[in-house]
Amino acid sequence: MKKLTAIITGASSGFGLLTAIELAKHGFTVIATMRDLTNKDTIIKLCKQGDVENQLHFLQLDVTSETSIEQFSRELTHFSSIDILINNAGVAYGGFSEEVSMKEYKEQFETNFFGAIAVTQAVLPYMRKQRKGKIINVSSISGKVGFPGLSPYVASKHALEGWSECLRLEVKPFGIDVGIIEPGSFQTNIWTRGKRIAEKSQLSSSAYFSYMQALEKELEKGQANYGDPAQIARLIAHMCSKKEWKKLRYPIGKGVKLSLFLKMLIPWSIWEKIFYKKLAVNKKRM
Repeated sequence: MKKLTAIITGASSGFGLLTAIELAKHGFTVIATMRDLTNKDTIIKLCKQGDVENQLHFLQLDVTSETSIEQFSRELTHFSSIDILINNAGVAYGGFSEEVSMKEYKEQFETNFFGAIAVTQAVLPYMRKQRKGKIINVSSISGKVGFPGLSPYVASKHALEGWSECLRLEVKPFGIDVGIIEPGSFQTNIWTRGKRIAEKSQLSSSAYFSYMQALEKELEKGQANYGDPAQIARLIAHMCSKKEWKKLRYPIGKGVKLSLFLKMLIPWSIWEKIFYKKLAVNKKRM
């Protein structure tokens, strides 16, 4: 049986790194892409432990660079088939909307949204010609649920979700499946190395400073319950092994399905009250 080939963006760390290893263990030929190829040594070392390092190929790819995307497209001609694309590359920008610059909003969308579109456009001609393929877009619960202080990230994931719905309806007739993974809170470095908070929102002079402190306190309190990112890698491997996806969305993580269900079920006014109570934010003192 011919090995299936899977492309992963942002494979140098987090979900991407773990997924590259998991797919290699499942017998996939993995094209692991990353902005800086010096980071590939981490994957190689981990794959040697499982004796699957020969399953991996590495390509330099900056999803925000048109030149890099063009080079990536040329490299794809060296592979006999492209069966799976996992749009995983992402960064997280935060800060309160009044204080986040337009430059920061645009940078957020360049990676999380436009980057996914650019890579998908490079891969789709191959999948259409084959009349088969699978595209997994790594979104977040933030793609369905808003959160103050994270509007750049949340907006980019909402946009990714809407685009993914359209994409699935467009390419399904060509035998191409599209799926969205919606993780909750997991132990990855997107909220450490990858998070960028607008400078103004971190200053004590900010009108939102006390609000930001309440949010950070809540996030820190919940870190002990963050999930194991290996769960995401296993879910992706399971999806890649299935013949067809009946569902579009795959929420995963502690409390994620309940949160999504409640948001659909209860009126916004009640949702808002629950949210403020959880954060212990006193609107009258702000």
